[in-house]
Amino acid sequence: MAKNKIKIGKDGIYDARQLGGGRMVVLGIQHLFAMFGATVTVPLLTGLDVSTTLLFAGLGTLLFHCLTKFKVPAFLGSSFAFLGGYFAIAPMQDGVPNVEKLPYACLGVACAGLLYFILAAVIKIVGVHKVMKLFPPVVTGPIIIAIGLGLAPSAVNNCKNSWALAIIALVLVVAFNIFGRGMIKIVPILLGVVGAYLAAVILGNVANVPGITPVDFTGVKEAAWIGFPINWSSTVFGGVHDKGLAISAIIAIVPIAFATMMEHIGDISAISATVGKNYIDEPGLHRTLLGDGLATVLASLFGAPANTTYGENTGVLALSKVYDPRVVRLAAYFAMFFSFCPKFAALIQSIPAAVVGGISFVLYGMISAIGVRNIVEAKVDFSKARNTIVAALILVIALGLTGGITFTVKGTTITLTALAVASIAGIVINAIFPDKDFKAEDAIESDKNVKTINLDSDYGKKKAEE
Repeated sequence: MAKNKIKIGKDGIYDARQLGGGRMVVLGIQHLFAMFGATVTVPLLTGLDVSTTLLFAGLGTLLFHCLTKFKVPAFLGSSFAFLGGYFAIAPMQDGVPNVEKLPYACLGVACAGLLYFILAAVIKIVGVHKVMKLFPPVVTGPIIIAIGLGLAPSAVNNCKNSWALAIIALVLVVAFNIFGRGMIKIVPILLGVVGAYLAAVILGNVANVPGITPVDFTGVKEAAWIGFPINWSSTVFGGVHDKGLAISAIIAIVPIAFATMMEHIGDISAISATVGKNYIDEPGLHRTLLGDGLATVLASLFGAPANTTYGENTGVLALSKVYDPRVVRLAAYFAMFFSFCPKFAALIQSIPAAVVGGISFVLYGMISAIGVRNIVEAKVDFSKARNTIVAALILVIALGLTGGITFTVKGTTITLTALAVASIAGIVINAIFPDKDFKAEDAIESDKNVKTINLDSDYGKKKAEE
């Protein structure tokens, strides 16, 4: 097999072993870089531990893969949807985390994760086809689009730190992806991050070029090489003592799960549309929900943020066209390994925000493009007023309701994200005004129509040799 002459066909690569072990490792590192910025942002905002977050992002991803029969190429990182819950129970004071109350917030998130089990059981009992009647392409497509567009302001804000660096990162990614050949074409994100990082060091730290943000190595120098990622006093088991506060945290945070479960369905739809395989039907939405829920419960109990399937890594799948879950699992192993090395975490955190912003321009845009493709391939008829209204309301709410909806339960402030509100609104409106022509099967395309690369077949051997 001529590994050095592999050509990525229209169908992409479903078995990365044909690339060789070394290339798979590089692909895994690319997924690690893609998820790292957003994953460590949540603990930085809430006061949770970065190393603990990395450990349970890796463990949660592996648990998810086990429960989904190792078929779904998803990475589970920190969820932003629960930020309102953390801030409500354990708000930071003058930038200092309220470490005493964080375990109570984590307890609330862990209980919220249990709701995933209930929905998974319902889907298992009544069947995914009946449940998916609530999630036709006219609902999931705009939700996927909103996921990408909703992340766009984050990319722009990061770029504002240094537009020069952001443009360098963006140009490198685009150039490697369009003009690259072989392995270079597969890992444009990783090469873009490394290239822009080196540019920041050379132009910012050495040449002191105006407009180029220098890299701050202070945290890297001060960080230890080896450290245990779990602090027992920060876990639910070692930090929860006040029953009243625990009950308040549960009541305040659990309702957020209704929103995150809707986001989960949108994310799985996005991954399915990207890869060209129907993961909602096989291994099944009940399995993906169970995997996401268990990962969230496990992470929260030990002091890490809630987990969720990551759009950033879906963007990597779309850009690299390498859909093998093994590659994503490598990223999970790396995350777990480096969680024991505080110096590595500090090194990644030293990447200028502008570089992350430049990379995100591509990744977030790819997610939205996938949503558009999902609608087009499903042949959603927008000449029907009800389809136009459903899609329009989802997009307007998701993009216009920037602050989400905030309400109070027993004196505790709860915030539902704009995407969560849009998802719920779309589902409700679609249910109230059902499409008589729509069938659940339309939202769950058969895998028979999906071409995959089987290396044992003549087609697969031919593709690999190319």
